[in-house]
This record gives sequence, structure tokens and C-alpha cells, in this order.
Amino acid sequence: MIPVRGASRGLGTAIALLLIGTAPGSVLAQGASQPVGGQNAQRAWQNWTLNCQGCHRPDGTGSMATTPSVAGTVARFLSVERGREYLVRVPGVATSPLTDADLAELLNWMLWRFDPEHIPADFPAFSATEVGELRKRPLRLEASQMRSELLAKAGADVH
Repeated sequence: MIPVRGASRGLGTAIALLLIGTAPGSVLAQGASQPVGGQNAQRAWQNWTLNCQGCHRPDGTGSMATTPSVAGTVARFLSVERGREYLVRVPGVATSPLTDADLAELLNWMLWRFDPEHIPADFPAFSATEVGELRKRPLRLEASQMRSELLAKAGADVH
């Protein structure tokens, strides 16, 4: 939680959740104060801000010309074969300077932040071990084609 001086615990929590982009009412695990698999939502938000937001924009909408949107789309990959691995193997993710643990946390946070309505009910959170293995084989030129194919299988609009 972000410390907020002079604020009651409830108000401080509400302010912290708003600041990190996980406002009350967001999809969270039953009784959780943060997304499943996100040990520290503030750190995940900071990692998003420093490593992803420059291209994907603060709201996850990306840019039609250069960077795909994750808003309303990113969790759709979880519903198709090879989609989960794709999320870790895309170049900007696989080659990120973040540790495997921080990257797993960021991926879990990103799913809950930008596309909670498409997260499968039985979604197992990304782990540092899984991320470490998958990022050893980053996608390169095939990433864009693979994205289009997977989203088509998921029945999503391809942007």
C-alpha cells in the first residue's frame, strides 16, 4: 500500500488503489486487495510506467501505427492455445530488463488492469519460473503475425 500521511487507513487504501490504477470495483480475487499473482500492485504499476507505458500509453490503448493495444484485448490470449506463452515471448516482454518475478507480477497486474472481463475463471497467475522459461525464446519478426492469428482464434478484433 502507498503510505498516505494523515489519512485514515480506508482513505489511504482508496487513494492508493486509484493511484495504481486498480480502483475499487475492479475485478479482484474474492476478498483480495490486489490482483491474483500481484504481490505488489504499486511495484507492478511502477514497472508498467517505466517499461511499457511509453509505447502502450497509460491507458493501454497503444498506437495503431506502431504498438498494439492491450486494453480490452490482452486477456483474450489466455483463451487460445499458445496465447499464454505469446504474452511472455513478445519482444518487449521477453527482452525486458525486469527480473522474472517482477515481470510475472507485471503481466498478472496488466491482465487485471486492462482486460479483466476476458480473464478465464480458472486463470493461474504467471509465475517467475514460467516467465523465466518462456522468455528464453523471444519472438522476433513473427510476433505480429502470431498476434493476429491468436486474436482471430480468440474471436477478437485485430488492431
